[in-house]
Amino acid sequence: MAGIGSRFMALLIDSLLQLGIFVVLMIITLFAFQFSFEKFAKSYSGWVAAVFTLAYFCIYWGYFATFEVLWKGQTPGKRVAGIRVIKDSGRPLNVFEAITRNVLRAVDGIPLYGFGVLTMLLNSRNRRLGDFVAGSLVVHESSAREAELFFNTPVQSGSAFHQAAGLTLQEVELMETFLARRLDIPPEVRRVNAARIAHMIATRLGIPSEARPEDNENFLEIMVREFRNRATFRSN
Repeated sequence: MAGIGSRFMALLIDSLLQLGIFVVLMIITLFAFQFSFEKFAKSYSGWVAAVFTLAYFCIYWGYFATFEVLWKGQTPGKRVAGIRVIKDSGRPLNVFEAITRNVLRAVDGIPLYGFGVLTMLLNSRNRRLGDFVAGSLVVHESSAREAELFFNTPVQSGSAFHQAAGLTLQEVELMETFLARRLDIPPEVRRVNAARIAHMIATRLGIPSEARPEDNENFLEIMVREFRNRATFRSN
């Protein structure tokens, strides 16, 4: 899960970008008002004011939601910080969820994001109010190289287990944690844990034992890779 520090850095970068856009828009607004007064008299200045008021509103409220939908859970700030917003199921946010979590910035931002920080400190997943309502999480990303370091099974061209789409984020986290730390686990404990996790996952998803690889760790690797490919965590 992304911590307060990473999220604050992303918010700072995004806020600076918003500020830059506001400054440019303000300069354009001043020129537009001057032009409207000189060329079309006061009757047209109201339209100019309405257009630019709408533009300011869209930038302030639509910046985060628009990027999180188009960039699969990232804004420019989140991309720099290496974090991403996803559903608690591991899937990308849809338009409604992105709008919902960002509208609630009005509450989380009171005062100076104090309410949002307090909410994140009071739960283990660092969720602010907008995340609770939208059912979202903010997570760290790994580079493609880092993500493949603990895989021993070769990449398969076709779909190995379509049932991986039914995995929860918690189950994937469990498998990834085990696979990342398995070299530090005593061999017998490692074997028992791999068998226990594989049996739990296969039983819940209805995967028969004869359809699974004999090596439980290979089965876990395949399931994690299949889930990642379907969840589309990384942007193209």
